[in-house]
Amino acid sequence: MAVRIRLTRVGAKKQPTYRFVVSDSRNARDGRSLDTLGHYNPRTDPIELEIDAEKANKWLSQGAQPSDTVERLFRRAGILPEAR
Repeated sequence: MAVRIRLTRVGAKKQPTYRFVVSDSRNARDGRSLDTLGHYNPRTDPIELEIDAEKANKWLSQGAQPSDTVERLFRRAGILPEAR
């Protein structure tokens, strides 16, 4: 089972907010998830980014792969080291 950390869309029509979730890569984007790590609101200025770093590091150490967008946001939040 390939476990991914990715964003799932929540919020009203044309007003998206996102949750960081851990789920099987075969599940749908808004399908069943194993765990919720935080939320992200790109519509505020500055963006609202809240992540449970302890849970995120636990899942990363167990082999969960972040999506490209999640990886970028984790670097911004300081959970992953900056890219070289």
